Amino acid sequence: MVSNKKENAEERTDLIDLSTVPEEDIKKALTFTPEDMPGPLLEESSFATLFPKYREGYLREIWPLVTQTLDKSGVACQLDLVEGSMTVSTTRKTWDPYLILKARDMIKLLARSVPFPQAVKILDDGMSCDVIKIGNVVRNKERFVKRRQRLLGPSGNTLKAIELLTESYVMIQGSTVSAMGTLSNLGMVRRIVEDCMKNVHPIYHIKELMIRKELAKDPKLANESWDRFLPRFKRQNIKQKKPAVDKKKKKDSVLPPARTPSKIELQVASGEYFLRPDEKKARENERKKQAAAEHRAKKDAERAKAFVAPKEDRPGAASATKAISKAQAAKEEKTQLEALKNKLKAKAEAKQTKRRAGDGDISEYVVGAAKSKKKKKQA
Repeated sequence: MVSNKKENAEERTDLIDLSTVPEEDIKKALTFTPEDMPGPLLEESSFATLFPKYREGYLREIWPLVTQTLDKSGVACQLDLVEGSMTVSTTRKTWDPYLILKARDMIKLLARSVPFPQAVKILDDGMSCDVIKIGNVVRNKERFVKRRQRLLGPSGNTLKAIELLTESYVMIQGSTVSAMGTLSNLGMVRRIVEDCMKNVHPIYHIKELMIRKELAKDPKLANESWDRFLPRFKRQNIKQKKPAVDKKKKKDSVLPPARTPSKIELQVASGEYFLRPDEKKARENERKKQAAAEHRAKKDAERAKAFVAPKEDRPGAASATKAISKAQAAKEEKTQLEALKNKLKAKAEAKQTKRRAGDGDISEYVVGAAKSKKKKKQA
């Protein structure tokens, strides 16, 4: 018994130790060829997916290429424009049993607005896809649109950074995010998308991925923990300042505030409570008729406003007002001219009077005469 256990352990170690085997031999062992399939599949398996109406024209143009690529591996495909569905199924010529799942993923990506040249790459080995649903994460539509826009970023820069760091293809369409790449990279994309819809900005994950990419280049840190190098972002709840509301000071009163009367109390006060049911119905009908009449009158008044003619001036009134304004302007100009003339005349007359008064006594203008007068007075 002990010898059997030792033999099994040695066999397991031989199976697990693949470091000595070259990569080319491993790839050859993992490749699947038509010769490896001795006979047809026992049962037919098929998958169908629906597509939106706006994809109908694009799929109709592309479908010959889809059939051509899937015929090489023996997979049949059908496009139903009436139901709006795409179907993929195996045939007797199908030599790869796993290729039907790859074809299912391809039609899923085509339905989610992924272009055909990109969707065909899912048929390659080592390539897988993930369709992430983000429509049910956020209830508010405006908030959903804002958070979805964060994934795209300004002119698609954030989405491009995610694609470069994760080495995968990401397509945002409607309420889903389609991603293509390796399984490890798809897990990173899913985490970024889900955290973004939970109000965690993608820039934090982008920074972390950039640091991880730089640390992976150093072989010394291969067997060490990277937690000390990675950033730790704390969530901060910043309280928004509410606008100040002027609260009027309530007067301090010993008695409690008055209770609001109930519906029955109001009916008792108005006397409606003691009426018979037919009388109550009659009152309600009268109120409804009165309210309807008031509403109708308001509507009629609003409609009648459109038929009221605007106030218009008479044809001769405008010309008359213009003529009056012109006459008034002419009168004002005449009065201003007369006032200027009178001022100039008054100035001229004042100058003449001064000259006449100075003609009788010229001694003021003669220097010698004034001196002789002064000498005589001194003598």
